[in-house]
Amino acid sequence: MSLAKRDKKHLWHPLTQHKTHPDTIAITKAAGCTLYDEDGNQYIDAIASWYTCMYGHCNPYITKRVTEQMQQLDQVVFSGFTHEPAVKLSEALVAILPENQNKIFFSDNGSTAVEIGIKMTLQYHFNKGEKRQTLVAFENGFHGDTFGAMSVSGLSVYNGPFEDFFIDVKRIPTPNGQNTSTILKLLKSIHEQDPLAGFVYEPLVQGAAAMKMHNVEGLNAILNFCKDNTIITVADEVMTGFGKTGKFFASDYMEIKPDIMCLSKALTAGLLPMAITSCSQNIYDAFYSDDLKKGLFHGHTYSANPLACTAALAGIELLQSDDIQKNIQRIIESHSKFDYKIKSHPKVESTRQLGIIYALDLNVEMSRYGGLRDKLFQYFMNHGVFLRPLGNTIYILAPYVISDSELEKVYKTILDALEIL
Repeated sequence: MSLAKRDKKHLWHPLTQHKTHPDTIAITKAAGCTLYDEDGNQYIDAIASWYTCMYGHCNPYITKRVTEQMQQLDQVVFSGFTHEPAVKLSEALVAILPENQNKIFFSDNGSTAVEIGIKMTLQYHFNKGEKRQTLVAFENGFHGDTFGAMSVSGLSVYNGPFEDFFIDVKRIPTPNGQNTSTILKLLKSIHEQDPLAGFVYEPLVQGAAAMKMHNVEGLNAILNFCKDNTIITVADEVMTGFGKTGKFFASDYMEIKPDIMCLSKALTAGLLPMAITSCSQNIYDAFYSDDLKKGLFHGHTYSANPLACTAALAGIELLQSDDIQKNIQRIIESHSKFDYKIKSHPKVESTRQLGIIYALDLNVEMSRYGGLRDKLFQYFMNHGVFLRPLGNTIYILAPYVISDSELEKVYKTILDALEIL
């Protein structure tokens, strides 16, 4: 019996309504930018498996390093213990993070990284003796599936049954270059009515909202307002981090740096699950006390797993290499050329790009999960390209090691797909 058929007996997949989408594709192997299924079909992974495998699948440099580490130290409790992979990773990470980031807190996944950022924010004010319990976040943001992360997310398709249980969050529009003063007035009004504890945001690109992009200057103005009013800023860089925007982090585009940053996905190059919540010394100092209750009592069994730390460290080394930096620039230029070709297509409403993140909106009505979107997805798969449209948005976020010929196949498949709509 095939893997795909055996799968149906016990497995429940994420973001899936199994009654209307009963089928799965069984992947048996991955290498570089290619996925292989059990029937021998090959697919270019043009979204790096949810933006994780940025240096390619089963990257030999990373797998070699992790193989060596697993023969030395596989796992140890991180409460009261430490180890070299965690220490070395903290040093390497702080060296490339925005200059105000100084402390590293480990967890398991992006949603939890945000959850910890929210807890740091709320407890910061609590430890200072202030009652601030309200957060602010962008409309249509997405930060994960745990309760705090859902609370600051604005995509109700994910949140509906749970909204009565959320923490208090106010929403503001994303800055578009013309609405900054309006946003600041709204923010000021919200803060005057109920002093805000923190601002949780995806810097410059809202991933799950279909790669919607916003204005650097406007975001900087919002961050400046927060800084002036001791509103803790939490940058969710789970998607944008580690080179995808053309800089190491999207926050590098801003003059005002976040107090807290949330990292996962490409952190470990897609090899092992791990997340990090980093923060400034000022945030950490609010928890540093003789009073036990002022500590951050949050922990995960696999925090700072040595194997995951080793994968992350190897990934950072690759990110900083000349080869990967040249590849990033090559992909950016390639996307720009493709954009010039496709942006005037009669079925394309708009296009946008930041770094290697490229997205186009079709001028046809499509639900986020529906028949036309599914038809488009199946077309891509039938032609050997794994792209995952978000409603009427097609986006590319491929591994840094993708070749020119693979990119050309992705572009051609998108162009050809427009003819079936």
